[in-house]
Order: sequence, then structure tokens, then C-alpha cells
Amino acid sequence: MASDLPEYYFRVRENGALVFRLDTENRQRRIEMDQIAVANVKNGEIKPHGSHVLSEDERQVIAEWIADRRAVLAAREVDDILRTVDHLNLTSQWAQSRASDDDLETVTDALLLAMHDLRSVLVRKKADRLMKDDKG
Repeated sequence: MASDLPEYYFRVRENGALVFRLDTENRQRRIEMDQIAVANVKNGEIKPHGSHVLSEDERQVIAEWIADRRAVLAAREVDDILRTVDHLNLTSQWAQSRASDDDLETVTDALLLAMHDLRSVLVRKKADRLMKDDKG
């Protein structure tokens, strides 16, 4: 098992990760995790932990993780939006076929406002893209 472990472990948190170096080469053959840095996905900042001085290799590994993590989060964001489209379709079907008057009274105003806001943003962004294409 020890040989299958990566050299670094990234404990994901809200804006990035805590970075640990894994060590299994000790007398007890236990996995030791020494925190070496904190990585921020939003701004790309890499801060050494405590008195640890990061090597160039460690910085490179962490920078690659940040780039990979950004790609994963971007793909998830698009997938979430596509799931929202599916959910809106399911909501339409629910409203048409199964919702009671009380159910509709509960959700109608909130849904209409959210959809109006979304439509306004989408129309404005589409117009901006069309204007940019016409100029380009």
C-alpha cells in the first residue's frame, strides 16, 4: 500500500487546499502527514506552512494541482448549470401535471423572479456577444 501512495496529499477546503507531504518510511510504517503549505485556488497563492521552506519541485507540484483543480471546478460549474436546465424542465412538468394550487402559490413568485433575473442576464450577455461579433 505504501508504494501506491502519492508523495503529496491535498486536503481540499473552500478556497484551495492544505498540502501535506506523506511519509511512510518510518519505523512504525505508519503514514505521517506533514503539512507543508496552503494553496489558494482563487488567486493562485502558495503559502509555506510554519517554518517549512518550499522547494521548487514542491511549488511546481502545488501549482500543477491548482491548475488541475481549477479545471475540475470549471467543468463542475458547467455541469451544474446543465443540471439546472434539466431541473427547470422537471419543474415545468411538475407545475403542469402534479403541483397543487397551494404548491404553486408557495413557489410561483420566487421562481418567476429568479427566472426573470436569469433571463435578463442571459439576454444582456447574448447581446454583448453579438455586438462584439459584429465589431470583430
